[in-house]
Amino acid sequence: MRDGILTLVFLALTVGLYFVPTGYEQRIDERAVRCRGEVIAVDNSDMNRHGIVISGDQGVTVRILDGPYIGQEFRANNPLMAKMDIDKLFKVGDVALVVLTIDADGKILYVNPQDHYRIDLELILLGLFAGLLLLFGGMTGAKALLSFVFSGMLLWKVLVPGLLQGYDPLYLSISVVSVLTAAIIFLVGGISRKGFVAFAGAMLGVLTSCVLAIYFTGKFRLNGATLPFSETLLYSGYAHLDIARIYVSAVFLAASGAVMDLAMDVAASLDEVVRENSDITLFPAMAAGLRVGRAVVGTMTTTLLLAYSGGYITLVMAFMAQGVPLVNLVNMKFVAAEVLKTLVGSFGLVMVAPFTAMVGAVVFTRWPKTPANACYQVIQPESPNQDTSAL
Repeated sequence: MRDGILTLVFLALTVGLYFVPTGYEQRIDERAVRCRGEVIAVDNSDMNRHGIVISGDQGVTVRILDGPYIGQEFRANNPLMAKMDIDKLFKVGDVALVVLTIDADGKILYVNPQDHYRIDLELILLGLFAGLLLLFGGMTGAKALLSFVFSGMLLWKVLVPGLLQGYDPLYLSISVVSVLTAAIIFLVGGISRKGFVAFAGAMLGVLTSCVLAIYFTGKFRLNGATLPFSETLLYSGYAHLDIARIYVSAVFLAASGAVMDLAMDVAASLDEVVRENSDITLFPAMAAGLRVGRAVVGTMTTTLLLAYSGGYITLVMAFMAQGVPLVNLVNMKFVAAEVLKTLVGSFGLVMVAPFTAMVGAVVFTRWPKTPANACYQVIQPESPNQDTSAL
């Protein structure tokens, strides 16, 4: 019943967060109409190719597929900036996300084929993920899916707007991570001693990463500008933001998922050990938890390394191709920022195992759970004259 109530509470919070305004909806141009458009013709005569990049303009004719202008055809211009990360090149048959800018009288002022339309594929991929999770996990999978959606809503509706409004990134991020950790662990693991141990161990690991990130970010002389689009954000009217503290928040926020995973692994394993050996004492239980942590932490730290290195593999390739020495490479700001993120996140991950083992040993051995099927024998006197004072 407790798990059912908790699930309903987080379901209500998720639905409520969906309708909570971020405060930045008014910045959306109300004169713009977004719709799907099929590319029926292209004009590449004004394009200039420079090696692998293209500059100039591409003429595009689109037929609107939905919305108030369905069936109408418009001529649009697709500017190419010779930047492969932002340029898009259309061909006949492509479907684009088209933004129509209209005036007060409904007259179309500008047609912008913003990019290839990908929302349908993203929804299909999300549906496949949700279906597989429900098929494999059953009710636990449903609760995991709820925690996934709740996490996304909390990040989009609370963390991002709060950072833009100038709230302290560290306090805000720690608060968000605490709520996310509680939601994920208690939804999946239930309200139990195991869930409490996993939550406590995970938060201790996150706080360790936070403290180390604060200290070493200053020592590394990192200002947070290595975060993608950070300068664009500062130049867009948000120069008051503390990008360095946002970078620190990103360090422990990125590692928090793996920390939760390891904390739950150690807590669940230690819970089973204590259940199978009810006579186990504090220190043997702690040693058992540490042994479980040692077996898991090695692969988890490698997981973090691979996850982080995948984000900057082309950066390393570019410098290696130019013959930059390793000592110069690891000393560069971009690489040093990723090194700090990897090592500090891994440090918190390593520490979460002993933290969870210590908390679990205390909780599981000092406050044993009474078995649900425990029965108590009532001793009846053999005769009416039997002394029952000892009963």
